[in-house]
Amino acid sequence: MITIARCTSVDEALLLKSMLTGNGITAFVPDELTAQTAPPYLFAGAGVRVQVADEDAETARALLTSP
Repeated sequence: MITIARCTSVDEALLLKSMLTGNGITAFVPDELTAQTAPPYLFAGAGVRVQVADEDAETARALLTSP
């Protein structure tokens, strides 16, 4: 697994996950439950991670940067 994005909120991370899943890429938000229950300042610096399989990373990054 490789982290392709770090988001400022769980909602943003889940939106990216949904977009990737809709394009056939399995994505994970490993910090989802922790970020939902922890105080927001805990993730302010590190961000909520969005991860995909190593072999999908290039395609996922391209999808996230396309207009």
